[in-house]
Amino acid sequence: MFQQVQTRVDAIIGDFTSPQASAPLLMCDRHPAQATAFRVVGSKLPERVITFGELADRSRRIAGLLHEHGVGAGDRVATLMGKDADLPAIILGIWRLGAVYVPLFTAFAAAAVADRLEQAGVRVVITDKEQAVKIPAGRYTVFHVGTPVGPGGSQAVDMREALTRTKPWNGSTPTGPDVALTHMFTSGTTGKPKTVVHPLKYAAGWQSYLEFALGVGDDSVYWNVADPGWAYGLYSGIIAPMCAGIASILVTDKFDPEVTWRLLEELAVTDLAAAPTVYRALRGSPDRPDLPKLRRLSSAGEPLTPDVFAWANEQWGLAIHDHFGQTELGMPAGFAHHPGLESGARPSAMGFSLPGWSLTALSTDSEKPAATGAVGRLAVRVSDSAFFSFTGYGVNRNNPGVRFTADEQYYLTGDLVVLDASGLIHFSSRDDDVILMAGYRIGPFDVESVLGTHPAVQECAVVGAPDAMRGEVIHAFVVPAPGTNGDNALVAELQNWVKKNYAAHAYPRRIDFLDALPKTPSGKVQRAVLRQSLTTGGNGQ
Repeated sequence: MFQQVQTRVDAIIGDFTSPQASAPLLMCDRHPAQATAFRVVGSKLPERVITFGELADRSRRIAGLLHEHGVGAGDRVATLMGKDADLPAIILGIWRLGAVYVPLFTAFAAAAVADRLEQAGVRVVITDKEQAVKIPAGRYTVFHVGTPVGPGGSQAVDMREALTRTKPWNGSTPTGPDVALTHMFTSGTTGKPKTVVHPLKYAAGWQSYLEFALGVGDDSVYWNVADPGWAYGLYSGIIAPMCAGIASILVTDKFDPEVTWRLLEELAVTDLAAAPTVYRALRGSPDRPDLPKLRRLSSAGEPLTPDVFAWANEQWGLAIHDHFGQTELGMPAGFAHHPGLESGARPSAMGFSLPGWSLTALSTDSEKPAATGAVGRLAVRVSDSAFFSFTGYGVNRNNPGVRFTADEQYYLTGDLVVLDASGLIHFSSRDDDVILMAGYRIGPFDVESVLGTHPAVQECAVVGAPDAMRGEVIHAFVVPAPGTNGDNALVAELQNWVKKNYAAHAYPRRIDFLDALPKTPSGKVQRAVLRQSLTTGGNGQ
């Protein structure tokens, strides 16, 4: 089986490293025209099927419209819009010209949008009526997918009306594995977002991820709930299925637990991928159909806590396969669904290196391998990872910075982990989130995992708080479950819960109760914000 997997990996890499490789060819034109590319669904709209033939025609017309407005190879074209039926064709149309796609998340405020547009050197923005007001007036060519409104929208070209008068683009597309594909930004959890430019060959790892880690095949009914304004939703929900020629579900509505349950049943979804936050929201929904067609569950974007893992097993008899990735890398680790790689998903673990990747742990104080079972820095062996394409931050992609070891043989993910003898990766924390208490190194994820299993806890996050005696102590921020009082009695109960279920020394000395945790637009907890809110008091002792 290993040889079959390696043969398939080599074939995918060969497709994307060919001098003749291009995004339109690999993601659309090589597939049968009558095959389904996307099933577009809205809660109040009938399902619309888009074939690869229709996708090809629409994207050529969009490329023609962009070309008429001066867009060419290397130009940056951004989208700031909801999950519209035209989004895949817009992205593909950008790539037919050799232009670079800049996805922007609709939850960004106007200042964040303006900053990213400027950083990326965007020339054209495609938006909708809800988002147009965020675009600085007079600075960009703006296309609108509906009626133009607001300061940005008032200057916009009605894209759909203009397309009725536009000739399809039939010019040449730049080819080769290093053609710039997307211009993205890191999440900014610990600082100002950094620029990451992905080449075409970066998408190869995502096709492999779809096939091996997600286990999606021709017989799958596949839905990735993640928003395409972020790398995971864009690549695993849109780009990877296009590469593989497999139909993907695109839901135009914003996420709603009740609607999601209904669509899972009505569409007979077999393969579901979502962040742990989505599974938690589904858990809180009162109406839960049985979903007998559901076969595979996958998770990414944040650590999967044991309580969510246990709930999925109870609800469906299925294990959620957790996967790890970064904007810079793609998805290099996880529990694979592919039958030849199935190892049995386990809670509180990140899985194994996926095909085409080689991950290890380096010592926390040197560039030597960490001892088995010891905390180390998660690193990618560059030379042994065929899907690795990151060369640094910035437009020129030649600024490795602190992400690499001095000899540039390893890429450092910024995560602290423990590798056991089998190669299984256990997440400990981000390397800047480690709590050092009285000589102990405590990973916040471990404490959060235990706290999250208490029935009175809806969500929680843990950081290190300064302490005169111990250096740091554990400070927990807890969102109580509905109907639960966050009082001193609950503080004591949660402290004893952690002592009993994790470790006597690693309980939260201080606990604050919040209505909601601060998060980035992609749903990651902003521990930096929590640290800034720390006081010398707290509810604990």
